[in-house]
Amino acid sequence: MNIRKMLFIVIPALFILNNAVAYFIFESGRTVQHSYNVMLDRVLLYKQIAGQTQGNLRALNVYLMDRTENSRKAYLSQRDELNHLRESLSAQVKTIPATDLTVRSYRNMIDTYIGQEAGVIEALNGQDSLAYTGYYEEAEQTAAFIQAEGHHLVDLELSYYQPFYRQILIQTDVMNHWGVAIFILNTLISVLFAYMISLGITRPIKQLSVTAQQISDGNLQAPPPQISEHNEFGTLAKAFGQMQDNLKELIMKEKESLEKDKLVKELELEVLQNQINPHFLFNALNVISKLALIEGAEKTSDLTVSMSNLLRYNLRKLDRPVTLRDEVEHAKEYFTIQQARYRNRIRFTTEIDESGLDVYVPLLTLQPILENVFVHGIEGMEQGAEIKLVIACGAGEVRVSISDNGMGMSEAVRDSLLRLESEPRPVQEKGQSTGLGTRNVFRRLELFYGKKNLVDIHSELGRGTTVLIRIPAAGKEDGDVPPADRG
Repeated sequence: MNIRKMLFIVIPALFILNNAVAYFIFESGRTVQHSYNVMLDRVLLYKQIAGQTQGNLRALNVYLMDRTENSRKAYLSQRDELNHLRESLSAQVKTIPATDLTVRSYRNMIDTYIGQEAGVIEALNGQDSLAYTGYYEEAEQTAAFIQAEGHHLVDLELSYYQPFYRQILIQTDVMNHWGVAIFILNTLISVLFAYMISLGITRPIKQLSVTAQQISDGNLQAPPPQISEHNEFGTLAKAFGQMQDNLKELIMKEKESLEKDKLVKELELEVLQNQINPHFLFNALNVISKLALIEGAEKTSDLTVSMSNLLRYNLRKLDRPVTLRDEVEHAKEYFTIQQARYRNRIRFTTEIDESGLDVYVPLLTLQPILENVFVHGIEGMEQGAEIKLVIACGAGEVRVSISDNGMGMSEAVRDSLLRLESEPRPVQEKGQSTGLGTRNVFRRLELFYGKKNLVDIHSELGRGTTVLIRIPAAGKEDGDVPPADRG
């Protein structure tokens, strides 16, 4: 039985048992209380009538003696109270069988007394002022009978209810004993079930916590807890063991993945560091030699300095980050050499927000993209080629855009450049190179910032290409550079 079903059975059962005992005790007490109240109300009414009759007789005597207005009002008040008690006695619907006849006689005596009092008052107001004495004596005798009969009714009530109360007290005492016994039994059962349920909960949790602690300490070979599968903890233990196996498998895969990433990164760095296009160097040196023959030494010197700066920048350690400002200056040096080669066939324009040049980027981020523009985008154009570099600050990022009006690229080539986790070599078209340098730039940006989707490419065949790089603004601080990309 699982824990949920056990709780649904045990708790309602204990609740119903407790409520049943409490209900029986309550009903027994309520019955006794009701019977006692009924008997007590009648006894008090009998005593009040007897007392009120005597009080009424005394008030009448006082009025007969002094005949003042105050004594008359006092007598009338006592008479009204007696009439009220008489009405209350008449309203008593239920009486005990032993007092039924006596109560009717008692009411008749009260009516007789009230009539005799009325006769006294009437005789008092007549011509014979002493005629009331006979009525008064009769009223006095009736009052004595009422008092005696009232005591007799009280005795009858007490005698009738005495065995009944004794039986109720006996039943109440038995019920109290049963209540105590059931309370003790209920307490023992509750404690037993509480112990069993708590043990069924705490023991599996302790086993699971011990295993979890061993795993957190690095012991992935810790045996999973052996718990019966008949309750929720059995299912949890089974899932825990499966999770442990999955964790081992995941760690093994992660180790393999990290090792592969390390090898790929080292290979990318090595390939990118050695990726200086020999054809470009041959053409650049050829341009330098021709300028040296045709012109004076000034332009040759400037071009030689640019070439020297370019080579020096390319031979830096690739694991050291640089500012975007350095990359822009390097791109300008690179374009200066290309300008000497292509002359008026190309035009290089820039729109640069100076506030965005302090972010840190991987070394050789812009040159491979510019080289890809020359090789694949505008090399075949005889005139009107244009390359534009735009750097702008946005919300939490610096956007670097390199665009050209060259031949563009197909959707397949674009997708192969952006799918960095796919096969290492993208689709080749019409004898073009694989674009490995551009892919390395995109990959190094992801490794450097620890984020994906930092690069986007918009291109149309025959209308040009735009490469957009989103650099996180957090890269403005050197402390934000990942340790793996530092020297």
